[in-house]
Amino acid sequence: MVLPTAAARSLGTETAFEVLARANRLAAEGRSIINLGIGQPDFATPGNIVQAGKRALAEGKHGYTPGAGIPELREAVARDLQRRHGAEVDPETVLITPGAKPVMFFAALLMGEPGAEILYPNPGFPIYESVIRFSGATPVPIELHEADGFTFDPDQVLSQINERTRLIILNSPANPTGGVYTREQVERLVEGLERWPDVVVLSDEIYSRILYEGRSHVSWLNYPQLRDRLIVLDGWSKTYAMTGWRLGYGVFPPDLFPFAERLAINSYSCPNAATQYAAVEALEGPQDAVDVMTAAFDERRKVIVEELNSVPGVSCVDPGGAFYAFPNISGTGIDARTLQERLLEEAGVAVIAGTSFGHLGEGYLRFSYAASLEEIVEGVDRMRALLAEG
Repeated sequence: MVLPTAAARSLGTETAFEVLARANRLAAEGRSIINLGIGQPDFATPGNIVQAGKRALAEGKHGYTPGAGIPELREAVARDLQRRHGAEVDPETVLITPGAKPVMFFAALLMGEPGAEILYPNPGFPIYESVIRFSGATPVPIELHEADGFTFDPDQVLSQINERTRLIILNSPANPTGGVYTREQVERLVEGLERWPDVVVLSDEIYSRILYEGRSHVSWLNYPQLRDRLIVLDGWSKTYAMTGWRLGYGVFPPDLFPFAERLAINSYSCPNAATQYAAVEALEGPQDAVDVMTAAFDERRKVIVEELNSVPGVSCVDPGGAFYAFPNISGTGIDARTLQERLLEEAGVAVIAGTSFGHLGEGYLRFSYAASLEEIVEGVDRMRALLAEG
């Protein structure tokens, strides 16, 4: 039997795609399936963005682009960050990528190696830990707890840093919990990081425009003392319902950017040409569709939290952002993976076990409420009925 390298074997996966494939197979067999598993907006990409992509194709924009992305899009990203965060960003430090995951991968490859340590949120997006292990570095979990609103304790994070720490990964609003960091938390961590000038921060801000109840996003770009060791990840998939277009970006420190660009050229050459022109329109065109989608997510958030809290043995804190609920199911007496499997196989409801996001996810499930209100209510009703049966 031929085996790949130990590094390749260390790679994990994203359970949401596995559950999606199984849910689709069951649906193809005629089963009634409600998918509350995958983190994908159920809205169509706004029409003006689609038309911009079509126009680019019609105009013959079919060829290779620069590895870092077309200048027009890199400049549009810089303008967008200035509008939203008041942050001055040099377009020459913006790397356009096919989806946002390459930014995670590149950050881990640039900073991780055997003997190094990288801090990451747990429960958190599973690809963080996966790419850390692939880099050869040791993953060190930043523990997130329900009692703290699934946000980090700055003093705890600082206590975990040592001379081996190379990178800290943070995510707000967070997947899978919906937790949102406060300005005070960020500022306390920024202040403490002054004692560790060689530690890089990767801030995953992919859900930064999906916030509720007057919350505002705290971007790490607003802290100039960190800009020479800050990587910011964002993209179009969630905000503009462009998951299948595969486009994201990273803002890299000037010293790291050339190496990230080389990784891009060595791995995928350049992003899709027409998609980049569509992304310019997304940032520069009307933003009404974003507001409509966020308002719909907010309505669904309120419904799913109320519904989940009405299920015996289940409790759910209010997510502050993104489009995920992370209910505590410990009162059901069923572990997360078992309940995930039973919900799909017996009730036709696709959700994701909390353990898919780290060991601290035991006792939780992730529900995506990027689905219709009818599906949300029906999905929770099916869960209630399943639990009532024992």
